[in-house]
Amino acid sequence: MEYVYAALILNESDEEINEDNLTNVLDAAGVDVEESRVKALVAALEDVDIDEAVSEAAAVPAGGAAAGGAAGGEAAADDGGEEEEAEETSDVPDTTDDDDDDDEADGEGLGELFG
Repeated sequence: MEYVYAALILNESDEEINEDNLTNVLDAAGVDVEESRVKALVAALEDVDIDEAVSEAAAVPAGGAAAGGAAGGEAAADDGGEEEEAEETSDVPDTTDDDDDDDEADGEGLGELFG
């Protein structure tokens, strides 16, 4: 997460997000910098408009997708009877999505890369 925060700091201060600047921010924060992670982040952010991504993320209420999924699961349990309710063991959305390319294209894969 420190790597993403460093990129956000550079973006906010209108500095170029490159390997040297990112490494300098991380060094100043006392982070043990991994060069491969720096290179991967710089490459991943190459075509991303960070200001737009941040404003889109701010527009989504916290837990919006998870809350909607939980509400939908409760409605299905009410309509389907007790048998379906027993099958619903978790309110966690299914993350086994075979469409990983779309996630990476719009920057959502960054969390997995830099956890």
